[in-house]
Amino acid sequence: MLVKLYELPSLENALATATMQGVTVRRALGPERPVVVAWVQSNFATSAAEVDIAWCHLPISCFIAVRGSRILGFACYDTTARNFFGPEAIIPEERGHGLGRTLLLAALHAQRAQGYAYSIVGGVGPAEFYAKSVGAVPIAGSSPGIYAGMLRPAH
Repeated sequence: MLVKLYELPSLENALATATMQGVTVRRALGPERPVVVAWVQSNFATSAAEVDIAWCHLPISCFIAVRGSRILGFACYDTTARNFFGPEAIIPEERGHGLGRTLLLAALHAQRAQGYAYSIVGGVGPAEFYAKSVGAVPIAGSSPGIYAGMLRPAH
């Protein structure tokens, strides 16, 4: 899906809503890499490698949502390919309260600040979520796209 970064909803409003829920959404810090990657590995294992790559960029291209010292979710960009958004995930009990949208907006606004005009949602899961949250539109003929032929763990 394609997102126009020059027409994004307000990040400030989304952050304020998260704050009212006792949640901080922020860019991850360098020393947090092992903690965040381990958390992703144990909660969303298929995303761990991409999240780990986020620390190869400066600024780090991973945002986290935390309540106190508890991680609730994450969103990354520029991990599989430049200008790609994702992966993103929220723990099940925190879904439906706007946290996914806030993390999405934090990452997309960061891409905009780095000079991108558009972002590509690579491995689209909930297409309706992206369309509703940021006006994302499908890119015709893009599936499986960059993921064609990707090696996967044997089961």
